[in-house]
Amino acid sequence: MNQSSFSDIEYSLRKRVTKREAFLKAMDEFIPWDEWVAYIEPYYPGGQRGRPPLGIEKMLRMYLLQCWFNLSDEGIEDAIYDSYALRSFMKINFVDEQVPDATTLLKFRHLLEEHDIGKVFFHAIVATLERCGYMMRGGTIVDATLIRAPSSTKNAGKQRDPEMCQTKKGNEYYFGMKCHIGVDAGSGYVHSLETTPANTHDITVASRLIREDDEVVYGDSGYTGIEKREEIRSSPHLSAKAYRINRRPKSVQRMPQGCIEWEKEIERRKSSVRSKVEHPFLIIKRYFGFARTVYRGLAKNTHRLYTLFACSNVLMCARACRSLRPA
Repeated sequence: MNQSSFSDIEYSLRKRVTKREAFLKAMDEFIPWDEWVAYIEPYYPGGQRGRPPLGIEKMLRMYLLQCWFNLSDEGIEDAIYDSYALRSFMKINFVDEQVPDATTLLKFRHLLEEHDIGKVFFHAIVATLERCGYMMRGGTIVDATLIRAPSSTKNAGKQRDPEMCQTKKGNEYYFGMKCHIGVDAGSGYVHSLETTPANTHDITVASRLIREDDEVVYGDSGYTGIEKREEIRSSPHLSAKAYRINRRPKSVQRMPQGCIEWEKEIERRKSSVRSKVEHPFLIIKRYFGFARTVYRGLAKNTHRLYTLFACSNVLMCARACRSLRPA
């Protein structure tokens, strides 16, 4: 928006900036827009036929808003019309242009999913964090979280999503998928991601989350015995790592009486490092609202997760006041 409108002047006189505005301002400042636009440009229509396409950055901004606020295609279109903060982030002036419609956003989202651009965003952010020196290296924390999927069969096919599965955690049954992540033990940034149906055990995916130069791997008691698995023992660089896995509470209580307090202290220290893995999950599931799947099938939901975890790394950088431009 090159020229201030009456709305801009009116909103500039407010006494308080909302949390939504502060969040959008931080993300606008820290996301490398030119770099992300360049990743999409080779696949974006050139406009030689039909009506001229809308700008890539404008569509990317709308797609990211949809991810961050967990809205449908029609929902984010209405929200931008309704919210000054979202309109400002989109850089739209209603005098000159309108919000892209839901169908245009749908086609743009399918373009990103088809070419796996979300995964490109994620690995680009990880590479940037490494160049800036924010990834400490040397250690990885592995963990997984369940993401529910609709279990209702009240649909045209009269069936649940065939790519999702059911599992039991504690005394509760879940139907959906699992998101497995590897987090840098020093900084807490996510560096690797895998998705599986919910009935896949956490330990079977762990080897794909560990970096070659890691020396230590942390995990909860669900990863007990990981060093004995075939894929770990058969790999020279995986078998050489130290696996600091939390014990199950009952196993600590069975220790000799004089050792219990010492073992509890060791477990507390493991947990103090391992707790860093919970923060990215908090951002994804609570702040961005991805506690339930938004599409059918693993592929589309995995693409959304790659995009969200790239943005969660950016948000953590913004909160730490760290620049994503190498010194």
